[in-house]
Amino acid sequence: MIKTSKQLEFFLKLNRVQGILAKTFDSRLTGGVGFNDFVILYYLSQAPDEKMRRIDLAEKVSLSPSGVTRMLIPMEKIGLVKKEASEGDARVSYVKLASGGKRLLEETLDRAEMLTGEFLPSTDAKNIKDISEIFSMFRMGTIIE
Repeated sequence: MIKTSKQLEFFLKLNRVQGILAKTFDSRLTGGVGFNDFVILYYLSQAPDEKMRRIDLAEKVSLSPSGVTRMLIPMEKIGLVKKEASEGDARVSYVKLASGGKRLLEETLDRAEMLTGEFLPSTDAKNIKDISEIFSMFRMGTIIE
């Protein structure tokens, strides 16, 4: 058996947790929206004017810009998001939350809250804060020093 550090074991468990969360959200969110779609809709809803540059959205959801573009294509086709050109710079385009995406996010938000309650039923605020502080050490795939 290969010996690993506690830190590596933590990341291996974190990877498993991420997979379980995504799989559960994918199968139990309503409206046919998957977890990654939900995350994109959520971040767009939090952005000023409900729009972001693709590169900024990619950073927010920890994907490559091309990965975000691939995810957005079907979302745009079914009216969840839409493209918007920049008035000041023709080279810049935005992804904007469309009315269908806003509606779907509102419909799935309660279900997402319920699922998080199932995953963390007895977790108190201090434990969540401690875990959140660990996660806040990471940005763009690197540890902030």
